[in-house]
Amino acid sequence: QVQLVESGGGLAQPGGSLRLSCVASGIVVSSYTMGWYRQGPGNQRELVADITSSGSTAYAGSVKGRFTISRDNAKNTVYLQMNSLKPEDTAVYYCAADTSTRALLAGTGDYWGQGTQVAVSS
Repeated sequence: QVQLVESGGGLAQPGGSLRLSCVASGIVVSSYTMGWYRQGPGNQRELVADITSSGSTAYAGSVKGRFTISRDNAKNTVYLQMNSLKPEDTAVYYCAADTSTRALLAGTGDYWGQGTQVAVSS
C-alpha cells in the first residue's frame, strides 16, 4: 500500500513562491531516492529535483538556485520549495520514489503520486 500524495500547488504570481509537499506511506522516504517531476502544457515530462537516501540533491538547470528539495524524515514527507517562480514553471508536478537513483532519474521510478497543479501567471 505505497502511496505518494502531493499537495501545495496553486496559483502564484511571477516572482512568488510555493511549497509542494509529498507525503509518503508504505515506504520510508529516507531509504529512497525521491524526486519531483513536472509536465507543462505541450512539454515533455522533466525531472526537476531529486534527493537520494544519503541526502545528496540535484536540480534541473532551469530551476537551480530557485527551487530546493528537502525531506522531513519524522513526517515521512518530501518538499519542493519553489521561489522566484516564472510562467515557465507552470506544470503538473509529480512526486516519485525508487530505491534506485538510476531508475528515478530515468523516469521509471517504482512509485508516483497523482500530481499537483502549479500555475504561474500575472
